[in-house]
Amino acid sequence: MDSRTPAPFIDQLDQTITSFLRRWSIPALRVSLGIVFVWFGALKIFDVTPVADLVASTVYWFDPNWVVPVLGFFEIVVGIGLLFRIALRFVLALFAVQMIGTFLVLALLPEISFDGGNPLLLTVEGEFVVKNLVLLSAGMVVGATVRRGDTPTVRTPTSERIPERL
Repeated sequence: MDSRTPAPFIDQLDQTITSFLRRWSIPALRVSLGIVFVWFGALKIFDVTPVADLVASTVYWFDPNWVVPVLGFFEIVVGIGLLFRIALRFVLALFAVQMIGTFLVLALLPEISFDGGNPLLLTVEGEFVVKNLVLLSAGMVVGATVRRGDTPTVRTPTSERIPERL
């Protein structure tokens, strides 16, 4: 056996794990995004979100008494669409608009986003916004599955031996 070749047990374990991940990781990602959106949206609707003031300060040209709950409703619609795979193309477009909108904080409120005006030193609010890069990327991964309705396949020597559908 070549030192680079894994032992049969390790190879089988690796195949089992990667097969499981291939099947369940993207549905889990979609559902977790849906839960986060429903949860955060509900916090806004019931006026118990810690980010209400941040939202109000960012879109100061709108009345916060209605813009925060409307944003919450919007997030719940996105979350339900993700959870139940309803109109995913449309829902993911709304998702992208909402996620991109969160970056307005960095542009419109740099004094709140960056410590001492230094773009490398994020405040708590800045970190809250920048972490949305991960959510946006997660939405892109889910979006990559919309056309076929299943998960994308990454071709590796191991995956060549694993059937597409289990």
